[in-house]
Amino acid sequence: MYEGAGPRGSAPSCDGRPPDAAGGVTKSAQGPLPGRTPAPTVGCPLPRFSVIVPAYQVQAYLHECLESVLSQSYPDLELIAVDDCSPDACGEVIDEFAARDPRVRAVHLPHNSGLGGARNAGTERATGDYLVFLDGDDTLTPDALLALADRLKETGEPDVLVYDYARTYWSGRSVRNRAAAELTERGPAPFRLTDRPGLLNVLMVAWNKAYRREFVRRAGFAFPPGYYEDTPWTYPVLMTAESIATLDRVCVHYRQRRTGGILHTTSDRHFDVFDQYDRVFAFLDERPALECWRPVLFRRMVDHLVTVYGRRDRLPRGSRAAFLRRARAHYRRHRTPGASVSARTRVHHTLTRFGLHRTYQALRLAAALRRGAARLARRLLRVLGRTALRLHYRFQRLLPLRDDRTVFTVHGHHGHGGDPGALESALRALAPHMRTAWVVRPEHRGTVPPGVRALVPGSAAHWTALARSAYLVTDADAVPGLVKREGQVLVQTRRGTPLGHEGLDLLERPAAAGGTDFARFLRGVDQWDHVVSADRHSTLTWERVCPGRYTTLEYGRPRTDRFHTATAADVARLRESLGIPEGSVALLYAPAHRDYRRTQRPTLDLERVVRRLGPGFVVLSLAPRPCAGPLEAASDRVLDVSGHPDPVALCLASDALVTDYSSLMFDYAGLDRPVVLYVDDWEAYEAARGAYFDPRALPPGAVAGDEDELIDIFATGHWCGARSTRLRTEFRARFCPHDDGRAAERVVRRVWLGETALPPVVPPDERRPVPSAAAASGPSSLTTVPPQQPAGLLTVTDHG
Repeated sequence: MYEGAGPRGSAPSCDGRPPDAAGGVTKSAQGPLPGRTPAPTVGCPLPRFSVIVPAYQVQAYLHECLESVLSQSYPDLELIAVDDCSPDACGEVIDEFAARDPRVRAVHLPHNSGLGGARNAGTERATGDYLVFLDGDDTLTPDALLALADRLKETGEPDVLVYDYARTYWSGRSVRNRAAAELTERGPAPFRLTDRPGLLNVLMVAWNKAYRREFVRRAGFAFPPGYYEDTPWTYPVLMTAESIATLDRVCVHYRQRRTGGILHTTSDRHFDVFDQYDRVFAFLDERPALECWRPVLFRRMVDHLVTVYGRRDRLPRGSRAAFLRRARAHYRRHRTPGASVSARTRVHHTLTRFGLHRTYQALRLAAALRRGAARLARRLLRVLGRTALRLHYRFQRLLPLRDDRTVFTVHGHHGHGGDPGALESALRALAPHMRTAWVVRPEHRGTVPPGVRALVPGSAAHWTALARSAYLVTDADAVPGLVKREGQVLVQTRRGTPLGHEGLDLLERPAAAGGTDFARFLRGVDQWDHVVSADRHSTLTWERVCPGRYTTLEYGRPRTDRFHTATAADVARLRESLGIPEGSVALLYAPAHRDYRRTQRPTLDLERVVRRLGPGFVVLSLAPRPCAGPLEAASDRVLDVSGHPDPVALCLASDALVTDYSSLMFDYAGLDRPVVLYVDDWEAYEAARGAYFDPRALPPGAVAGDEDELIDIFATGHWCGARSTRLRTEFRARFCPHDDGRAAERVVRRVWLGETALPPVVPPDERRPVPSAAAASGPSSLTTVPPQQPAGLLTVTDHG
């Protein structure tokens, strides 16, 4: 084993210890053993975190793992990378990182010690205040260590800090921990495990916690050998910790590998789970004060043994009966009186208690047959249901059209809103004799206003409405299943002003087109009677890329009418509902979809932006969420609004828009509030999607090419200065000529009422959209620079 800042055989490390000529760690810890604390040399500051990364046959993932640590915005760390005698290139990768960054300490073990032994080797060399374990194929999320440092300071340096994780799959999908609710930061902190025993429902692994090194050293904790080494570490640590805190934030991306993961390897090593629980109960035997945890640990042990036994990819063929016999012995050995179990798990406990291998297999077979029969029955019912609905729809098309009925829908059957929502509201106001219906999924039913009939997609009522309503309004390319009847009128509103290529132009852009069926798309275009357009640019684009026999109604954007009808009280109410602090400047961050990326992640470090701008700014983030659950970097000044059903309301609540290529910039310009473009990847976006013009050449406001430029624009007040106002005025003149608050009225009068003399367009200089909350408070609230460093010093790294 060799250690230090350089490759193998390099100079002694900062703690003053020379390379171990004897070959490094040669003894694996067999249980809780006293740790070894190195004695750092004088003048060598101790890091805040010691991040310990064991590596064994993870060469494909190790670079990303180590980079995720070294690129953290909180740099006060040491990275101890342990090559567990890996037969691949892990050792070389570690040496490369150690050669380029003095914070990396390379440790090479002379023989394979297993995950536990490798972690112990890293722990023995750690000098940081807190230990953070990270497996070699996982990664830290951006700003994770900064969030840890802040939370540790807030909670008074607890012994253990438990944080959240998300499973990330090879497909790019991310799923947050299902037990995330246990990590709530509400209530007293720090606490002991007896105050919040539900914390044991969080995955019992070492890498979702930060441990105070002195606490670990004093208690003598160490990892045992074998599989499931986390079990006799995490339970004793949590049970003995005098102070525990939680951080409700995803700090680790837990990679779910298709192949190669230890727990997905078929081996007799899975029998190690019995020894690990023996160690846990031996720990309890030596500490009578912890006896109250025995029933809980017994239940967790049985659940764990059943999980290992039930997974098909763990135990070798023919070894399941032997495993269940061992489980029966452990059940009887560690059974605790009064350890009640729920009815749901009672069967598993009974089978484990008596070792009923054949009975268990018979029950599994019966359950599989039952599930198969249920799936077949559901499939038959779906087929019969679809057949019945097709016949129903065919019969309804034979009945007369109803001239007083209109059906509205938006792409994806989301809630009431967008241009269709604005047209529906205007129709009820101008033509009260018309009856309207909205096609909406059940989860969005609450957005449908009173007086509008809600239709579940695919229901008999939905097909009846499609067959007999004289008017149909949608922003989707096509209405699925629609057979358009003679006399039906379909109004197409589209979903935004085109900047990136749309329609037939995507034939040249396979990355953006994806699996688009262009023949089906054109069949949908042939059903359009009217297309609502916002401006001349949109009209010329839609008529070329969506060729059809429809009539273009260049009347403006109906959804932006609310910008002119809302009041200052409405804006205040919206801001309060979103949790925007009074007196702060709210920035709406709305990035466009990146066709060239498999996973959609924010291109901005939002926490850094608000931290540098000061407490006077908050960000409303419409960025796509990287995993199921709240935005990873969400805080009290970065508000995740990605699930908000009404983008117009978010525009009204904000004071400025930060975007790149999103069509929301065209809507927002009509609101006459500042817009800042953040275009750090224009070449990649244009190459993948294509664009009708370069927004940098005709911007609606200030333009930033990197994050520091963006921060500087807001810190110096350029975002709302005279030049930005002039650019926005020119942009509005070109792209918002009809957005005066009466666009929906013009469409309704033209299509439903048949009028040709429509309300005239209000000139731009006479329009009065509702002002932002900051603008209403006076110009000084917009231009005030936070009391921080001068703009020229904004690149100085903030270590928190």
